[in-house]
Amino acid sequence: MKHTALRTTLFGVAAALASTCAVADDTFDFGKRTYDSNCATCHGLTGKGDGPFKANLTVQPADLTTIARKNNGVVPVSRLYAVIDGRMAINSHGPRDMPVWGSEFSAQAGTDWQKPMDVAFNPEVFVRSRIMALVDYIARLQEK
Repeated sequence: MKHTALRTTLFGVAAALASTCAVADDTFDFGKRTYDSNCATCHGLTGKGDGPFKANLTVQPADLTTIARKNNGVVPVSRLYAVIDGRMAINSHGPRDMPVWGSEFSAQAGTDWQKPMDVAFNPEVFVRSRIMALVDYIARLQEK
């Protein structure tokens, strides 16, 4: 039980630090960078589901800007995290067309890719940081 609480606390601190760094430095937005390089080809730069790869998909990408509106004004962080991580299938879509980013980010952990950004080597922390940065960015894309 103590280990779970400690992990949860450390995860929260890591997420807060990542968000603080993004706010403190307008020139680098980890969530936007991760989104642009992994999600924009399907979901589009603005998250409307109009990316350049859309025509090649059998299931059209979701409009990510309406997630909160469809959920009574709240971004469902845990559900969004699970969809990105790959643990939650999107049943209405049939086969999963969206990549499982949790696996992809795990494969990237420990490579030279993250060293210039001074991201911790711990693969679990690396994966969670990337996914939480994406969740944070998607939350900022929501329609007002």
